[in-house]
Amino acid sequence: MQLDFFPSRTLTLYLAKLFVLRIFAVLVMLVLVLLALDLLSATGKILAAPGNGQAEILRYASLRLPQLVSRFLPYSVLLATLISLVTLNQNSEVVAMKAAGLSAHQVLSPLLLTAAVVALVSFGFNERVVTRANATLKAWESAEYGPIPPPSAGGVRSSVYLTDGNNILSAATLTGVGKDIVLSGVTWYERAPGGIIRKQVRSTRATYAAPGWQLETPVQFDVAGAITETLPMLVVGENLSPERIMLQSVDPDSQSFWELSQTIDAFDAAGRNTDEMRAKWWHRLSGPLSALLMPLLGSIAAFGLARSGQLFVRAIIGMALGFAYFVVDNAALAMGSFGGYPPFLAAWAPFALFLLLGETVLIRTEE
Repeated sequence: MQLDFFPSRTLTLYLAKLFVLRIFAVLVMLVLVLLALDLLSATGKILAAPGNGQAEILRYASLRLPQLVSRFLPYSVLLATLISLVTLNQNSEVVAMKAAGLSAHQVLSPLLLTAAVVALVSFGFNERVVTRANATLKAWESAEYGPIPPPSAGGVRSSVYLTDGNNILSAATLTGVGKDIVLSGVTWYERAPGGIIRKQVRSTRATYAAPGWQLETPVQFDVAGAITETLPMLVVGENLSPERIMLQSVDPDSQSFWELSQTIDAFDAAGRNTDEMRAKWWHRLSGPLSALLMPLLGSIAAFGLARSGQLFVRAIIGMALGFAYFVVDNAALAMGSFGGYPPFLAAWAPFALFLLLGETVLIRTEE
């Protein structure tokens, strides 16, 4: 038996190339199918906006594509693992490698190395491409696929929702920073102490009035009298400072790893709860690393005689283990977001659990 962790250079390159090609093929298949289904549901909404056409549909597809690639890359690694290992097993290549003195870990090592590279690429892709696509797409959706406000120093934020006592201020988009903040698609809800809405005011634009937010050409609807009137000017939300609006309008999915770190520090300084952000911050690391688990969880399909009639069952078990990880990971992240688990535990416990599970199955059955 070889003492090196990796097999020969030729065998390592052969297995790595085999694995990469299957990852790419499965990813392309999944993304194209899911993008086509997504376009079927979104095309009507995009074309409903005045002036939109084929260019806007292609723009939506270009923004949605990175999200689908990021979300389904780990699934692609899992399916590619099963396809690769089942093929190697059926062709008796695994038997030949083990007969040459390779251990189960040495057989899997080229796949684990490839998965580690995929995890690094996935992290960089998420930081440089996916976060920007998230921010742009959410802002476009908030504008109902109409024109997006021009980008500013603070970027474009979407779906702003703030409370001022009993009252509520919401905006479709936010641009600028500090006193230069501009809110678009603004709605102000004036509520009674019991939560019943007394008045609703809509405005296309709001700017900071020091204090409060000045609504341009506001249209007020009085619920009690069912009266609609256009007001010359109205200032609302005098207790809502620009700093508070900037803190409450943060979208963790639209910020990079380093930007999110700074946001968490700002929330800590303001005495705000950061459990959800910390859970997502840790998951920025554990999420891409899930690709590293897939060869280990799917390794049960590589071993055992192909002619024993249990290869299909082994492949199903490997797929079940992989999908179980994603279910547990999403559940733990949701628990961590509202404080049920500590953020670090929510992000890393599923990874550690299935890493130990995969190693246990591999050692007990093959080593």
